Amino acid sequence: MEQTWFITGSSRGFGRALVVAALQAGDRVAATARRPEQLDDLVAEYGDRILPLALDVTDAARAAAALAEARDRFGRIDVIVNNAGYANVAPIETADDADVRTQFETNFWGVYNVSKAAIPLLRAQGGGLVIQFSSVGGRVGGSPGIASYQAAKFAIDGFSRVLRAETAPFGVKVLVVEPSGFRTDWAGASMEVHDIPEQYEQTVGLMNARVRQSGNAPAGDPVRAAEILVAVTKRDDIPTNLPLGVTASEMSVAQDRRLLASDLAWEPVSRSADADQPYPAEFPAQ
Repeated sequence: MEQTWFITGSSRGFGRALVVAALQAGDRVAATARRPEQLDDLVAEYGDRILPLALDVTDAARAAAALAEARDRFGRIDVIVNNAGYANVAPIETADDADVRTQFETNFWGVYNVSKAAIPLLRAQGGGLVIQFSSVGGRVGGSPGIASYQAAKFAIDGFSRVLRAETAPFGVKVLVVEPSGFRTDWAGASMEVHDIPEQYEQTVGLMNARVRQSGNAPAGDPVRAAEILVAVTKRDDIPTNLPLGVTASEMSVAQDRRLLASDLAWEPVSRSADADQPYPAEFPAQ
């Protein structure tokens, strides 16, 4: 079945891979970017099945206008992908407050702006799918140096859980995608590394050198990931959260097991906080 997509951050990385995968599957795409002329080669190849649109996701009014343009052009929007985002590196102690807020504006408020503007369109047409790009860091967390980015990804998951609950009666589904390292320029041209003080070399510096600036290409293939996501959108049953990549899968499963073990161990203590439960409860053995 032919679908119509609305994808943010379409000029490169995951966004561009998704645009191409959807077009190759026979779908139509409204592809947004700050500089939509970067999509001219795809327009030349796919013609009127792709609609390039200028969009800075931090502009709520423009997000609503771009969605309306896409709907007017194609008649409906079946899949909305919030992909635009970036990370800069700095320890929390020395981070520039303005930069932290600016990152959050794109990484969280951009998702909020597009999602909010999409709800009335999806409700009016009787449903659709919203795909939110998070990160395995938004599920597991704790990556030194990118506090703003990971905080935004955790916020996206919490926001998306509420969005899912509120819009399910309208036929809307919400999928949170949680990739690990992929061969995009997330840790390249898109990332600014601020000064890392000596006292943070063993945390922020080590993580930055080993993972982000090592020169070794990450294992994740964005083309494969895009093809997987296009195939997922054709299904009736989809997960609520989808880790992508070996590292994302292993970290997510390990985190879920740790949390379950801790919750079960502390369950009597947790329950004892209610007035009608036995109290005091025995703490777990140390």
